[in-house]
Amino acid sequence: MIYGLLRWFTGIALHWFYSSIQITGREKIPMSGPVIIAASHHNALVDALIAGWIAPRRLTLTAKATLMDNILLRWFFPIVGIVPLRRVSDELKKKKDTGKVDPSRNASAFEAILDVLQKGEMVLIFPEGISHSNPELAPLKTGASRIALEARDKRHTKHLRIIPLGLSFEEKGNPGTAVLAEVGDAITMDDIGPIAADDLTSMLAVRLAAVSLKKPNPSPDREAVKRGAGVHPLASPLGAWGELTHRYIINYARDLAVKRSRTPDEPAMLTIIYSLLFILASYAAQFAIVAVLFNPWWAALYVATLPLGAYWAAFRNHPEA
Repeated sequence: MIYGLLRWFTGIALHWFYSSIQITGREKIPMSGPVIIAASHHNALVDALIAGWIAPRRLTLTAKATLMDNILLRWFFPIVGIVPLRRVSDELKKKKDTGKVDPSRNASAFEAILDVLQKGEMVLIFPEGISHSNPELAPLKTGASRIALEARDKRHTKHLRIIPLGLSFEEKGNPGTAVLAEVGDAITMDDIGPIAADDLTSMLAVRLAAVSLKKPNPSPDREAVKRGAGVHPLASPLGAWGELTHRYIINYARDLAVKRSRTPDEPAMLTIIYSLLFILASYAAQFAIVAVLFNPWWAALYVATLPLGAYWAAFRNHPEA
């Protein structure tokens, strides 16, 4: 339930920041069976939030363990079931004196991912291993392939698919810009024979490159999002209510995020996190005020209109979402 609510609010927040999230090939993600979503990685945590939003069922996420250094993310990760992975580059920074990295550092994380796949569920992995702004994919690590091979050959997980997901951004740090999420052709592990992890990684690299680094179509309402323009109340009363009760909070969250951001990856990520926290706090405050003035039942009814208004305002120009 918590995952579902956070996914719903995350979808709203994403569409408040970006003017359009275009999705191609969503039907290629199966409604059942074990799946590894192997996504390109250009926008830090936002990539995971977008993948979770477009996935038709619960998606177990992976992320670099260093994100746990952020107190907000340390609270957020366990709630949504994110599995932290310790990257070689991060471990070397911590151990400059020895220059040695524990090869078993991710053993428990790999076991958790294999358990998810064995239960017929989905997991998200970023095979590039880093979030970056380069105009090409980074060389893929072998982690996704090794997990797929171990799931098939040692855990005997049947019907496992690796599905590439390309995430392309018009301008990832700027509000009102567009995003393109394109799902590629799956690698069905049951259909390929014995194969080395490096060869499977090369196969995945070709399929991931085919759906990555494309140019999204600019959204027609991008300027309105950039200006923070509202919905005309006669055109959409519910959307106008959502604008009235959320726009100032989200604008403040966005301004705060921009001030605190140190890299191009952070504005959208921090805007979404701050927005969720501030909006939930405002809901609690408004519930308390209405409950005192009237009664808890009226307060509950009032608060129920708030996310509906936010949803309508966020998706009014995106009926396909």
